[in-house]
Amino acid sequence: MVVVVLTACPAGLRGDLTRWLLEISPGVFVGHIDARIREKLWKRIVELSKAGRAIMVYSARNEQHLAFKVHRADWTPMDYEGLELVKRPKEMKEASFSGTPRRGWSNASKYRKAKKYSK
Repeated sequence: MVVVVLTACPAGLRGDLTRWLLEISPGVFVGHIDARIREKLWKRIVELSKAGRAIMVYSARNEQHLAFKVHRADWTPMDYEGLELVKRPKEMKEASFSGTPRRGWSNASKYRKAKKYSK
């Protein structure tokens, strides 16, 4: 079993993949092909994807019973004690946050406290 997910790829590549796989949703292809065809398809995907991204998941003889390939994706596959996992990049902090938290009480809290003790 092979699953290919394409993002922002040319329509010609999608048309090329429909020769071998079924397109079950826009950019998602599924099928059952042998390893030789799978490797040739992956080379073709990498050549034709241009600025797009591609992920291929396929059956393999290992603990997870699957393996995957990634082209121009933010998430990267890595081996962790024999298991292939996906490493996600840390999310960027908000632009308004300077990186150092403020210390002390907020102005609103100071006003409430002053009002409470002034009575």
